Amino acid sequence: MFSIYDAFKRKIADEEISTPLAAILALTELIENSDAGTMFELVKALNDGAEALKKQASNTISVNAGCELFIAFVTLFPHDSDNFTDLKKELIRQGQNYAAEALTYRKKIAELAFGFIKDGSVILTHSYSRVVMQTLLLAHKRKRFSVFVTEARPRGLGIKTAEALTAAGVPSTVILDSAVAYVMDKVDFVLVGSEAVVESGGLVNAVGSNQIAIIARAANKPFYALAESYKFHRLFPLSQYDLPSHNSKILSFPSILHANSSSMNTSSPSSPSQNESNYPTGGQPERVPLRITQEQISKNNPDVDYTRSLLLASTAPEMTVLILRRRPDLISLVFSDVGSLTPEGVSQYLVGMFAG
Repeated sequence: MFSIYDAFKRKIADEEISTPLAAILALTELIENSDAGTMFELVKALNDGAEALKKQASNTISVNAGCELFIAFVTLFPHDSDNFTDLKKELIRQGQNYAAEALTYRKKIAELAFGFIKDGSVILTHSYSRVVMQTLLLAHKRKRFSVFVTEARPRGLGIKTAEALTAAGVPSTVILDSAVAYVMDKVDFVLVGSEAVVESGGLVNAVGSNQIAIIARAANKPFYALAESYKFHRLFPLSQYDLPSHNSKILSFPSILHANSSSMNTSSPSSPSQNESNYPTGGQPERVPLRITQEQISKNNPDVDYTRSLLLASTAPEMTVLILRRRPDLISLVFSDVGSLTPEGVSQYLVGMFAG
């Protein structure tokens, strides 16, 4: 029996295949294994498969970006096939061809961003990004520069970036996430990858990207994002808590009752401190060990955050419309395979992309 998640895992095992592309290829396999006899049935099967994939995959935002793009393509695909079987074959061929072509997008982006890297540049990058790595390695062939890399907790992927750059001969050093403001005066510009670029022109990327963008703007340093066009996503978050990846466990406060506190005095069950409604579980308070581990910290923190394209000036909770005073963009440019775009340009491109 076909499992879309198993198909997704096979594709994502390839280091060159990003999450949205793996989702597109998994949906392509779903068409191949589907017994749908009409377009309505096929689109329903694709939507059901996308929902199943989002429930099982850890990176829901990137998965959703790929699924949304492919389903929109299938829905809008112009065809003159004689029968539905031929149409399915054509959709499968188009999906596979798109994925193959999409693997060239990083090279296009690297060549586009190449001109912004000057001899002697000092660059700050965050976490690990394949398109950022390709850009830096291409520039290293003809230019001299050095790179500060954030440690990028909780996953610590900045170390992977620094090791790869050092092995290639690029001077690089790992800095603490908390040292970004300290090092910013030494930096010429910031260069980051992305999990998704959303409808507002904002960026979803490894947690810490937002604070780096804010510090870069305060220091008047450009903040550049690199993103393949298949990561453009029809999502319009207004805050961190609007991201699909956010849940109640992130940054939660467990009830404080230490494991060794059985000998401590406790109030009667009817007292407010012991009332079941005071505890998130609705039962007994959670026993929190005295020793806090890195694993516990990671589980209680987000993997990604949202960087607004504009600084938010003021909001009025009683109003239905957010009041935005025009302020400088946090994101200077988004380099993509479709060109170098301002945040406003991303919005315009997304409208055209999903309008057929």
